[in-house]
Amino acid sequence: MGKIVAIVNQKGGVGKTTSAVNLTAALGDQHKKVLLVDIDPQGNATSGMGIKKKGISSTYDLLIGEAAVDDVLVHTKYKHVDVLPSSIELAGAEVEIVEMENRVQLLKNQLLGIKQNYDYILIDCPPSLGLITLNALTAADTFLVPIQCEYYALEGLSQLMATVRQVRRLYNENLELEGVLLTMFDGRLNLTMQVVTEVKKFFPKKVYKTVIPRNVRLSEAPSFGEPVLYYDKSSKGTKAYNELAKEFIKKNKSQS
Repeated sequence: MGKIVAIVNQKGGVGKTTSAVNLTAALGDQHKKVLLVDIDPQGNATSGMGIKKKGISSTYDLLIGEAAVDDVLVHTKYKHVDVLPSSIELAGAEVEIVEMENRVQLLKNQLLGIKQNYDYILIDCPPSLGLITLNALTAADTFLVPIQCEYYALEGLSQLMATVRQVRRLYNENLELEGVLLTMFDGRLNLTMQVVTEVKKFFPKKVYKTVIPRNVRLSEAPSFGEPVLYYDKSSKGTKAYNELAKEFIKKNKSQS
């Protein structure tokens, strides 16, 4: 049975989608069958996997009940990687689904039928704590939080954790923290090291040893519609996400 991991931080620009795309590709490269679910209306994870968004069915159609998973699923050219793509229509989905019965369980109900087909299902959430993100947290077994190594890193995290507590209480009592990923890391800066110390205090024993560096190749890869592993196999970004995938797999082995 596959594990569902929501990648979430309501703060934008923290490397959330970059991590969703590149961890997915790295896990696939290590022979894990992975599904990437894009529920961010911006659809950057979708285009980062080289999928053209025009005229396709998307997670919007899934959430409002107008399509089944098989209608939306895209098999990519990348090893062991499938995608449920997003579209801009998702921006208005919260208004449409607010009146629906079981409105926070729409995504969970759709993923239940395919969970056994994958080792991991990663969900790229929007940078907000609205109804779509609640759907992801209700569907997920765990959540992974990317945090950038910058001054305001911990700002808003208490709000995220309050939302998680609420989700546990009301919809998903088994939701656990998968881990915290430090992104945009530059070890030469004192500020970076201060942030690392603060984050480890905030999340004891949950911070990945692997850190994601600032890397030009990581920034360039999405415009070519490729995960960095396929764009530049020898880049620092590729090395970092390969290490993260190994750490992620090892951690999940020890817990199973």
